[in-house]
Amino acid sequence: MSDATVKLKRTGLPVPLIIIGSAVLVLVCLFPFWWMGLSSIKTLRELYTIPPIWWPSMPTLDNYYTVLFESNIPRYFLNSVVISLGSTFLAMILAIFASYGFARFDFKGKPLLQSFVLVGQLLPTAAIIVPLFVTLRVLGLVNTYWGLILVYMIITLPLSVWMLTSYFRAIPVELEEAAIIDGASRLGVLFRITLPLSIPGLISVLVYAFVTTWNEFIFALVFATDSSVKTLPIGLAEFSTEFNTDWGAVMAASVVMTLPIAILFLSMQRLFVGGMTAGATKG
Repeated sequence: MSDATVKLKRTGLPVPLIIIGSAVLVLVCLFPFWWMGLSSIKTLRELYTIPPIWWPSMPTLDNYYTVLFESNIPRYFLNSVVISLGSTFLAMILAIFASYGFARFDFKGKPLLQSFVLVGQLLPTAAIIVPLFVTLRVLGLVNTYWGLILVYMIITLPLSVWMLTSYFRAIPVELEEAAIIDGASRLGVLFRITLPLSIPGLISVLVYAFVTTWNEFIFALVFATDSSVKTLPIGLAEFSTEFNTDWGAVMAASVVMTLPIAILFLSMQRLFVGGMTAGATKG
């Protein structure tokens, strides 16, 4: 009997019932993605047919041609990649040092500073969008990569610090003390001992920061009005006008936007789940 079967039996529910329930839940979660992909290869007539057509009679790639060759989506895709990677990298670097300080050192005002970090995560978008816009305008960073990178770093940093702090606290401090006794510096301990043991936590922060940045709409709408800086969420909105919405192009662009996130989750799924669990239960 496998370990998975033993764990299912411990729940007290019949195994077939659990399997059926899990299958139904998976289908419900995957249906929107399946319908998005299906709609992206339908003709305009089939998209508006009632009742809905569950499979197109003549699948077409015209919507993808429109998205890839007759719109600014390729440029917006590049913008999203640059901005998401840049903000994620900055958030990771700052979160590592801040979290390690919270996890390993005691200093005056530490509880207050930790509370201040969490309060930053609770602030609504409407409360900070105007101050951020004024700041970026004064610095000349409106409609620039660096402007959005800094803004996205700011909104992802608080939760990143909280997640990594919990993970660093779960690592036995004796390992670091032994390395220091052997002559390692504090930075050496961080990069040679702590970070290698924190890979699942780092992956969780990376995925969280990247996905948050990749899908963000409001800040990109306000701070990036030039096509050279606009991101994919803004590109999706451009297919909707006052009089019409090209739903085929919207679905095709949504597939293009979803694929990198799906690949990221599938390639890092095990480490991501492990890191999220550890960050939520340890510390």
